Order: sequence, then C-alpha cells, then structure tokens
Amino acid sequence: MSTPPSYADLGKSARDLFSKGFNYGFYKLESKTKTDNGVEFTANGNSNHDSGKFNGSLETKYKWKEYGLQFSEKWNTDNTLGTEITIEDQLVKGLKLSFDTQFAPQTGKKSGKIKTTYKQEYINTNCDVDFDFAGPTINGAAVVGYNGWLAGYQFGFDTSKSKLSRSNFGVGYSANDFTLNTAVNDGSEFSGSIFQRVNSDLETGVQLKWAAGSNATSFGIAAKYTPEKDTTLRAKVNNSSQIGLSYQQKIRSGVSLTLSSSIEGKNFNQGGHKVGLGIDFEA
Repeated sequence: MSTPPSYADLGKSARDLFSKGFNYGFYKLESKTKTDNGVEFTANGNSNHDSGKFNGSLETKYKWKEYGLQFSEKWNTDNTLGTEITIEDQLVKGLKLSFDTQFAPQTGKKSGKIKTTYKQEYINTNCDVDFDFAGPTINGAAVVGYNGWLAGYQFGFDTSKSKLSRSNFGVGYSANDFTLNTAVNDGSEFSGSIFQRVNSDLETGVQLKWAAGSNATSFGIAAKYTPEKDTTLRAKVNNSSQIGLSYQQKIRSGVSLTLSSSIEGKNFNQGGHKVGLGIDFEA
C-alpha cells in the first residue's frame, strides 16, 4: 500500500469538487512563472464584487533538491511577510521539518511555528508547535492505512489552559475510482463524503454534515465533466437550493479562463445571484 494521506487530506477528492473552479463573487487573476535556475513566482489578486476590496499576494519559492531544502517567501496586501524553510528526507527518510514565521511591519507583530511530518508505507503523522510565550498550542494528527482502509485522529492542545482545543476522528476507504470518508469533529459535528470517478471524463461527489447542537443538516452533490482536454464543466447544488455552475476553458498553452456563477434557487426572482471571473497564467 502507498503512504496514506494526511488527516487534512481525508475526503479531499470530494471537497475539491465543491470548491475548485467556483470563484463567484470575485474577479481573480493568477500568474505563475519559473526561472531557468528554478525560482518559482506566484502572483495573484482578487477583487470582491460587493465590497470592492482588493486582496493580493506575491510568493517566491526555491528548491535546493540535492539537499532536500526549500525556501519560500510570501507577501500579501495586508502587509504581512511570511517565510518558510523546509528540509525533507535528509535527517530520516520520510521526515519533513519546517520553520514558518510571520511578520507584520506595521504592527510589529511576529509569530512562528515549527512543523514536522513523518510518513511511511502505512502511516502519515504530523505535529506543529507555535511560539506563543503565554503558552504554545500543539496541533497533531496521525493517519494509518491498510488495504484501502484509513483511520485518523487530529487534536489541538492549548498548553496555557492545559486542555484540548479540538479532537477530531475520521474513518475512510479509498480505491482507484472511489473514496468514502466519515468524520466526527469535537463530538458535535458529523460529516461524510463520497467521491466516485465514473469514467475518465466524469467525477461525482456527495457531502453531508450534521451539527448536534443546532440539529442543522447540510447536503450537497457535485459533478465535474471534461468533454475534451481543454474544457471543464462543473456543477453543484445543496439542500438550500443554491446552485453553482462553472465553465473552465484553456485558451492556449499556459492561459486558462474560468467563468462561474451562484444561483439562489429558492429566491430566484429576488436576486442575490453571483458571478465570478478568473484568469490563470502559467509559464
């Protein structure tokens, strides 16, 4: 069996059907380039339809493969600068260590975090600790897998209060064309998802959530259809009659256009519908 996914990636195939390609409410522009010496640049910006607020970021990334090192820096329009240094498969095979810092020049606020990941054939674990002198928070997770079956646990421990800040448990099954996942978050929120690759052109997914406190239930289905290699159609609908539609077209090599919309099915004549436009460049 291959290495199981991280806890955060359990059910990811189904979640991607509900999130990727749907950028309604925003105008989005993203550009990715790579220099001859391996430095990667990613710049993106988006403008909110309703508020008119613009958000953007610029990220640089460099990999020193022979030493398993990666350096990345990211700046955003909130004037926050992030730096991350990662070393992988050098100290121990399967071990990844990262040092992540955030700095806001305007306020002088600083934060840091050490992250570790260790994965082998039947297990994937991770743990991170932040630098909060009032009492760091420890976050960790582990997933074990055998013959397609997956089981994972995720926790957060607040050392300043000496108690768990979160406790989540998930179980799933993964095959080549089918993924099933269920999870319980803090003993009060229950969720499940199903992903199926019907054929090479069609993928479908179902998501279900139920909150014990409010007794609220949410349900949705989504599909992704690729009639040809340069065209992708997406659709989703939930139990609130909110309908999402997306059309993605590769205009030419390295340039893609995405049009998406959200339709309020229950209040169709009252408006509230949203549209979105995204352009992606990659060189």
